[in-house]
Amino acid sequence: MTRKQRRMTIIGGSLAVLALAAALVLNALRDSIVFFSTPTMVAENHVQPGKRFRLGGLVQPGSLQRGDNLAVTFEVADGGAKLPVAFKGILPDLFREGQGVVAEGALDANGVFKADTVLAKHDETYMPKDVADALKKQGHWKDDYGAKDSNKASGGPKPSATTAQGNSQGAVR
Repeated sequence: MTRKQRRMTIIGGSLAVLALAAALVLNALRDSIVFFSTPTMVAENHVQPGKRFRLGGLVQPGSLQRGDNLAVTFEVADGGAKLPVAFKGILPDLFREGQGVVAEGALDANGVFKADTVLAKHDETYMPKDVADALKKQGHWKDDYGAKDSNKASGGPKPSATTAQGNSQGAVR
């Protein structure tokens, strides 16, 4: 075997090993590439209790119930299915019924999603109350801040999120 043939064999073998490794990694991540699963996806895929994932959808109006020691239960729906969620901790300021939410956690044996992190979604027109108050005080407030008409000109709302983590993390971001 000549030197050129040996070099080409080594390069070809290296590329084959690299391609195999990439295929294995992508195959392993196949189920977790989605940013969140909807209640319909959870029902269709028969997610096993204890498997961690992100659940996304809208908080059902009338489903929010507050308990003792910061315990909260609510339902997340996507138009096709509903999933009950239990969370213990401080919810984000933007969390409310009818609003988009993404929760991180796992299903328990009873089919209740036990969340340890809750993300409340908002669009680009959101401005924290403290910032809005400071702008008004300084005279820099414009009446079109937070106006829904600006969404139409910019192509619609862009999702963003605020975060609250449950007692297992011990912090609010």
